Amino acid sequence: MARSLSPIMLGKQLDGIWHTAIVAYGDEFFFGGEGISSCSPGGTMLGPPDTVVELGETEVSEEIFMDYLSSLGESTYRGDRYRLFEHNCNTFTNEVAQFLTGRPIPSYITDLPSEVLSTPFGQILRPILDSIHIAPPGDAMWPNCSSLSVHRETALLCL
Repeated sequence: MARSLSPIMLGKQLDGIWHTAIVAYGDEFFFGGEGISSCSPGGTMLGPPDTVVELGETEVSEEIFMDYLSSLGESTYRGDRYRLFEHNCNTFTNEVAQFLTGRPIPSYITDLPSEVLSTPFGQILRPILDSIHIAPPGDAMWPNCSSLSVHRETALLCL
């Protein structure tokens, strides 16, 4: 839909409006209006991802990763801090990807909000979109973590 409507509405082509998450240690982790949540891979209300980008393997242990997520969930990525354009699932996924692999997620994802906001229609939509509370279903898991399998695996970015 974004591909077909964006030229008309924004005056530029967008291939998609991306929801991203990280898959690590057997679960998919994402950020929304309820804070950091998890589900089985592909288990969000959006269903299986359209695209999976392999980000590489991690040397971070599951214990350290879970402690890191718990810390983020109590501070930077609390649900009340969600902002559609500035502090969203993509900023969370980017930060976690860099923690796990040292690599950011693709810039075509992280640059999307500024691309939209740089258009006149994006500026008109901003106040409306800023007022929307986004809370995708999943297990809101902070501060209590669900148990995950213990092994190092490839970190994946789900689009």
